Amino acid sequence: MEKHTSVDAYIEAKPQWTTALKVLRSIALASGLTETVKWGVPVYTTKNGKNVIGLGAFKSYVGVWFYNGALLKDEANMLLNAQEGKTKALRQWRFESLEAIPQELLKAYVDEAIQNQLAGKEIKPVKKVAFEIPSELETVLNEDVVLKEKFKELTAYKQREYAEHISEAKREATKQNRLKKIIPMIQSGIGLNDKYRK
Repeated sequence: MEKHTSVDAYIEAKPQWTTALKVLRSIALASGLTETVKWGVPVYTTKNGKNVIGLGAFKSYVGVWFYNGALLKDEANMLLNAQEGKTKALRQWRFESLEAIPQELLKAYVDEAIQNQLAGKEIKPVKKVAFEIPSELETVLNEDVVLKEKFKELTAYKQREYAEHISEAKREATKQNRLKKIIPMIQSGIGLNDKYRK
């Protein structure tokens, strides 16, 4: 995904959704939120820097992300969890056209999200407990002392990503293919998802 350094640049890069993004932006700014860019996308925060909403535009829809959307009442049943079972707090509201944006209702949702954040209501990420290194990865590490040292030098978070990447594969062939791919990354001290992080 492209990284943008300003909201204007983000909007200009999405010609299909320019008008819709401008409408969503105006709702966010009218609510008193502070505009910034995080992870290459428009994000709107409270004065103390807490994320409230983000904007995103894709091929078939434009949307608003509520960082603690799971705490919203959502009486109109508009929000969805894009990653059921993985995402705890984040909720999306998608619009397939400019006309599909119910501005007054959206303002009410944004206001509720702001009030929740100001009241200190938020879903904290759950710290994951210790993880298990899959036997396939452990075998490779035990066979290569230098690789094992490089793996130990990685943060626990990056070690976990690699372990889960191998464990989540169902077939043995997939596990072996993933191992081949990650060995040079570990040797270089790179985390599995570093290219997606700023």
